[in-house]
Amino acid sequence: MAKQERYKFPNPTDSTAELIKRRRLQILVHSCVYYMMDDNLVSDEQFDSWAKELEKLMKENPGLYSDRFDYAFEEWDSSSGYNLPHRDPWVMSVAKQLLSASSSTG
Repeated sequence: MAKQERYKFPNPTDSTAELIKRRRLQILVHSCVYYMMDDNLVSDEQFDSWAKELEKLMKENPGLYSDRFDYAFEEWDSSSGYNLPHRDPWVMSVAKQLLSASSSTG
């Protein structure tokens, strides 16, 4: 199994900031799985729902959550995850771990 890239993400105490963090990481990882690994772990409908929710949360709460991927979400809209940093070592390692876990359980 691939070793996960180490990066400590902020741990917000605000529930909205925590949801933004979770959705951003989900969008990043699942975009990598889809565009780089030609696979999927969630349906297109689920991904679209997360993406639309994230876009709305970020517009309504600018600057509430911040991490090293801020640059990727500055101009991002929910239409696609194609231009996100799929080759980032952290993103790639989590995507590989999820695919590996999925194939071993399914």
